[in-house]
Amino acid sequence: MSIKTIAVLDESELKDGQMKEVSFQESGKVLLSRLGDKVHATSAFCTHYGAPLAKGVLTSDGRVVCPWHGGDPNLSCFNVCTGDIEDAPAPMALHSFKTEIKDGKIYVTANPESTQKANMSRQAKLLASGVNSTGNGVVIVGGGSGGFHAVESLREHGYSGPITILSKETYSPIDRTKLSKALITDPAKIEWRTPADLKIKYGTNIRLGVEVTSVDLAQKKVELDAGKDFISYDKLILAAGGTPRRLPIEGAKLQNVFTFRGIDDSKKVDAAAKEGKKMVVIGSSFISMELVAAVSQRKLASIDVIGMEEFPFENVLGKAIGEGLMKYHESKGVKFHMSTKVDKIVAKKDDPNVAAGVIVNGTTIPCDFVVMGVGVAPATEFLKGSGIEIEKDGGIKVDEHLRVKSGPDTKDVYAIGDIAIYPQPSGGEARIEHWNVAGNHGRAVGCNISGKEQPFVKVPVFWSAQGQQLRYCGFGAKFEDVIVKGVPSEMKFIAYYVKGGKIVAVASMQNDPVVSKASELLRLGLMPSPEEVKAGKDLLSIDISSAGTKSKVTS
Repeated sequence: MSIKTIAVLDESELKDGQMKEVSFQESGKVLLSRLGDKVHATSAFCTHYGAPLAKGVLTSDGRVVCPWHGGDPNLSCFNVCTGDIEDAPAPMALHSFKTEIKDGKIYVTANPESTQKANMSRQAKLLASGVNSTGNGVVIVGGGSGGFHAVESLREHGYSGPITILSKETYSPIDRTKLSKALITDPAKIEWRTPADLKIKYGTNIRLGVEVTSVDLAQKKVELDAGKDFISYDKLILAAGGTPRRLPIEGAKLQNVFTFRGIDDSKKVDAAAKEGKKMVVIGSSFISMELVAAVSQRKLASIDVIGMEEFPFENVLGKAIGEGLMKYHESKGVKFHMSTKVDKIVAKKDDPNVAAGVIVNGTTIPCDFVVMGVGVAPATEFLKGSGIEIEKDGGIKVDEHLRVKSGPDTKDVYAIGDIAIYPQPSGGEARIEHWNVAGNHGRAVGCNISGKEQPFVKVPVFWSAQGQQLRYCGFGAKFEDVIVKGVPSEMKFIAYYVKGGKIVAVASMQNDPVVSKASELLRLGLMPSPEEVKAGKDLLSIDISSAGTKSKVTS
């Protein structure tokens, strides 16, 4: 179809700092964004799961943050001036269209096919492909979100050397969040790129089903499968993720006691969670409760949740939010056993390999299967003996550029995602097990290795499917106070987490795009004080979009 130029809107209808979704010939849609006197036009939908970007947040430095609307529970970020990706998890860039203001009208020039939702994304601009590259290049240990986004970022920023991904999994990197939220069992439905795409478009050698068993940092070599093979590298990215924990209790390894991380785990739980079955979940935080939400419509005979805190999510979200979410799940038939712990898991009398019940406080909760959602441990066992210092929690300390801070090589080795203990913009260091953080770590390392170094200062975000979409941004560990607006038991609220006299995190349900806005306010250091929020300050009323705010936004 030929390129067309169409008047899409009166200029007077688009104010400085405003976005609007407009029609473009029949069913096409375009996002218009005005920054001062300049109007930009891009695809109208987030490339992750199609959220309408006009409902998101625009900042005067040209960022548009996904609104987390409808089926798109993420915080992708794009540049409205170019359409390029700024933050994970967006896997593809936006189309960018030419604009012109003439006779009081805004004209957009575009191929109508590119304005259709089905064609909303474009390949990010790859400044290198790695074809015919030489040297040892970059080796990435781990085939998850961090590794995938590192590959994308390396090529986008012009890295031309070889790239090798080493993954224990037998499938290419996937959108892992869909597992606990929807029990996806086919990796092809949620893979970021096919192995063929990674090889042909990105010049990436991806080796699946292999295990890294040690690294020699002095010789710059990675050992595979206990010495069966060795790979040399110039730069090493450690993105091994986490290993699900099992409680050290009797019965923890019975056949129908599952942990949860990959496709195989999703298949096992999906097969077990059939109508009439009894499910017991040990652990009351996000993975556990997402699985509960995912199977609650399957007409199980019972769902029992065992948690150590008084309310689920209490350590992260606070008692008020935890109690509200617990009431919701109870209304769906879920039974909670809180402020307690598991004594042991007992097997069937006629089959000692299969769990029949979970004993709590001397009482047996009958089960057909058990899911043990008690967190993950950083997958760093293979680094023992490497010279890298492993902290008590299994993590690795890195600097602001995500380079490891210990061991014989602190120049060419990076650690990202679940294993990285990295500096926080608000002070201190932390290891954050958020999938979005891993993706943005990968993008940052790709940029740094390509020679465009910048410290990692992005705001952590996550989301969780709990009947409604829960949104969260910031770092609220060990918060001292929670300001709650709304009614958590009605699944509609905003919660502000306070530490050291400042708001350090925000969570919400059914209040989009408050958390998207909060993430930008935290990034920019423009979050209002707890006193202002208590007095009724609305985050959405704070101007960070118009041209007059650019000095604050870019300082």
